[in-house]
Amino acid sequence: MHWQNIGELLHREMASGIVMTSLARLVLAAILGGLIGLERELRHRPAGLRTNLFICFGAAMFTLLSSGLAAERSDYTRIAAQIIPGIGFIGAGSILHMRGLTTGLTTAATLFVVASVGMATGGGLYLTAIFATGMVLIALFALGHLEQTFNLKTLLMSYEVTGKSVDEMSQEVNRILEREHRMMQNVVSGNTGQYIRMQFDVIGCRREQEDLLRRLKASGALGGVTSLGPVELE
Repeated sequence: MHWQNIGELLHREMASGIVMTSLARLVLAAILGGLIGLERELRHRPAGLRTNLFICFGAAMFTLLSSGLAAERSDYTRIAAQIIPGIGFIGAGSILHMRGLTTGLTTAATLFVVASVGMATGGGLYLTAIFATGMVLIALFALGHLEQTFNLKTLLMSYEVTGKSVDEMSQEVNRILEREHRMMQNVVSGNTGQYIRMQFDVIGCRREQEDLLRRLKASGALGGVTSLGPVELE
């Protein structure tokens, strides 16, 4: 008898179309959140595909629950309103202080927008959610490319130089950097037996980093110069 009642209840919900509408909204939220998360995953960000998908899906789910569980009309947005502070905590956790610099601000802002996309989807605002997703993807892809093209984005670049003495290498690198009023950061060195290796970081736009690498390689006081790659600052 118990299972029969459950079956009848499910049949009535399916017949009313409420369940299908809710499932469609959740699926759309997962797709939109996954699209934004895929871009984050391709850029190797801490909050990638699954994180953005789950946040968008969860925001849509809580929005649906706000409507389904509200006892009165005044309680309609009470559950959904708690999404914003909850996402704030997650976003704060994605902001890291690494190598003396703050990173992850774009990731935190993306999570905030992804949650709003989920809320719009859960509330049935499909075109708004799709438009917002498109705008986010354009900003992440196109604007990021423009920042690099016009040298607007600051990079933290790591370098490795080799030589016979740490003091001599430090003096030469500082001499080169002094022209641009910049300094080495996070300097570490080690002795391999044949020569001494020194690694350091420098902040600057892409054009400045390319000019610095060229000057380092042209120096006769440094045995070898290698660029270890950038750590993008968001």
